[in-house]
Amino acid sequence: MIKKNKSMLLIFVLVLVVCLAILVFYLNKLNNYKEKVANTQITNINFREISDGVYIGYYDVDFIYAKVEVTVKEGKIIDIVLLEHKNDKGKEAERIIEDIKAAQSLNVDAVSGATNSSVVIKKAIENALINASN
Repeated sequence: MIKKNKSMLLIFVLVLVVCLAILVFYLNKLNNYKEKVANTQITNINFREISDGVYIGYYDVDFIYAKVEVTVKEGKIIDIVLLEHKNDKGKEAERIIEDIKAAQSLNVDAVSGATNSSVVIKKAIENALINASN
């Protein structure tokens, strides 16, 4: 009976250690994600300097990822297609694409309640346009 109790205690301790390790890993990843989003800077690009074409860009901050296809014609963004958007509760941020097209600028407000996804989508668009410049 004592051996059985020791075995059960050992199993419990091992499970507890594994759970704590997973929790520490998750919290570290969450902290890195928050830092990446907080440190993301969006540069307002002059669309008139971009050659006509279709450009792909993406941005990944672990918990949120966006991949876009941006079509530029005669110095204007005429279309932005969101190819992929991995998000938690940031689906609403997808409407920022229409704001960017209407303003012809990346300098638009984030969608309330979906700020992090808004930042990631804007950065993916910026990366597509940077790829166009290179």
